Amino acid sequence: MYYVSTRDSARRVTASEAIVEGLSRDGGLYLPESIPQLLVDDLIAMIPLPYPERAARVMKLFLDEFSMQELLGYAKKAYAAPQKFDTPACAPVVRLDSATYIQELWHGPTCAFKDMALQMLPYLLTASMQKTGEQKTVCILVATSGDTGKAALEGFRDVPGTKILVFYPDGGVSDIQKLQMVTQEGRNVGVAAVRGNFDDAQSGVKRIFSDETLRRTLAERGFVLSSANSINWGRVLPQIAYYVSAYCDLLAAGAVKAGKPVNICVPTGNFGNILAAWYAKHMGVPVKTLICASNENDVLTEFIRTGVYNSRRPFYQTASPSMDILISSNLERLLRLLSGSDEAVRGYMRQLGETGSYRVDEKLHRAIAAEFAAGSCTDREGAEQISRRFSRDGYLLDTHTAIAMAVLEQYRAETNDAVPTVVASTASPFKFCASVLRAIGQTEPVAGTAVIDQLARVCGTPAPRPLAELAGKPVRFCRVVERSCLADAVTEFLR
Repeated sequence: MYYVSTRDSARRVTASEAIVEGLSRDGGLYLPESIPQLLVDDLIAMIPLPYPERAARVMKLFLDEFSMQELLGYAKKAYAAPQKFDTPACAPVVRLDSATYIQELWHGPTCAFKDMALQMLPYLLTASMQKTGEQKTVCILVATSGDTGKAALEGFRDVPGTKILVFYPDGGVSDIQKLQMVTQEGRNVGVAAVRGNFDDAQSGVKRIFSDETLRRTLAERGFVLSSANSINWGRVLPQIAYYVSAYCDLLAAGAVKAGKPVNICVPTGNFGNILAAWYAKHMGVPVKTLICASNENDVLTEFIRTGVYNSRRPFYQTASPSMDILISSNLERLLRLLSGSDEAVRGYMRQLGETGSYRVDEKLHRAIAAEFAAGSCTDREGAEQISRRFSRDGYLLDTHTAIAMAVLEQYRAETNDAVPTVVASTASPFKFCASVLRAIGQTEPVAGTAVIDQLARVCGTPAPRPLAELAGKPVRFCRVVERSCLADAVTEFLR
C-alpha cells in the first residue's frame, strides 16, 4: 500500500517512508491511497484476542511492508502490562449508563490517550528507518498542547538513533502536564516553552519541516527530521486500533449486537483522534455518527456546522488545555479524503495561511455534515458534568472528557438519538487536579504536587503511579523561546 500527500497525489511513498518523513516536503500530510476493509465476522473473531493482537491485526492492514510477527512483537512491548499499562485491557470500555460507554484511553505511562500511539510509534519509526536504509540520527520535533509532549518524550526516551525536542505553549498547559515534561529523564530529550499558544508552536514546527536549507544543514551534520505529532501517519494508525477494539468490547459485553451501530463522541483539538474514529468507521466498524466536541475554542464546531473554517477568532485558555487549538492539522486529511482533490486542499490551505480562513464548497460540506455532528461548551458546563457524574454515577471525569459528555447531552437533546455511544476519555482526572477538585466542591486546591494526594483523598481513588511519583523530581528544562526562534532552538539542541 502506498501513501500520498494531501497536497500532491503524485507524491507516492511507502508506509515506512511516510513514517520516517512525518510531514511531506510539500507541507501536506500523508494518507493511505485506499482504506482496507473489516467484515463483521472479522470483528467477532477479534473479541477473544488481547489488546496487543487486536492492534497488530488492524495495523497490518495498512502496513504491508511489516510482517504480522514484527507488528505483534512491537505491540506486545508497547502495550505490556504492568510494565507500560496498568491494565491488560489497555483501553477498557466502562459502562456509564444503558446508552453511554467510556473508553478509558489513559492507562499508559503518561496517563493520557497519546500513550496509545506514542508507545507504538518508536517501534514503527526505528523499523521504518531500517526498511528505508536511513542511517542518520532522527530528530523528533513535537509541538504539544499538553499531553503529546510527555507521551512522546517517554516513548522515545533513550531510544537508539533518535533525539526528541518538545515545544509547549508557555502558560498554556496544566501544572501537572508541565511538570511531567520539564522533569523528563533521558539522555536524548529536550523541552522548551514557547511564548505563544499551541498554534504558534505547531506552525513553527511545520515551518521547520518545510525549510529545505535547514534540512540540508542538519543532514550534513548527520540528522534527519521527523515528527511524533499526529501529522505523522504513524501516530494516527495505532489510534484506529482502539476504536476497533472498543466495538469488540461492546460485542463481548452484549451491549450491542453484531452489525448494529454505535456513535463515537471525541473531545477534539487537532482532529487526529476523531479522524482515527472516521477511519475505523470506513474500515467497517458500524458507526452512525461521529460527534466532535469542542471547548470554547470552537473553530471545529463552527466548521462542521457551516463549512467555514475561521482561525482568526479569540483564543481562550481553558480548563481543557489539550483542546486549546485554533488550527486543527488533521482536518486537512479529511478534506482530501472527502473531496478527492489535492488541488482543492492546496487551495484551502493556501487561504488558511494567507487569510486565516476558508470556506469549503457545498458538496464537501454536505459530505462532512452527513458523518459528523458537533457542539461546544464552556468550562462551567464541563465542571457541571464532572460534579454531576461524580455525585450521581461515582465516576470521575477529567476536564476534556467532561466537554465530550456535555456535548453528547446537547446532541441527544437536539436529535433524540438513542444509539449507544462510546465517549473517548482522553486523560486521567489526576492530570487536572485543581480544576477537578473545584468542580466537585473543593474550593481550596493545595499547591504543587500535593494536589494529587488531595484529589486521591477526596475521591477515594489512588492516583496513577506515574503521577504520584512526580513529587520531588528535579526540574531539568527551563528554557523559554520566542515563537520566531524555534529553528534556532533545534539547531542548538543538535549541536
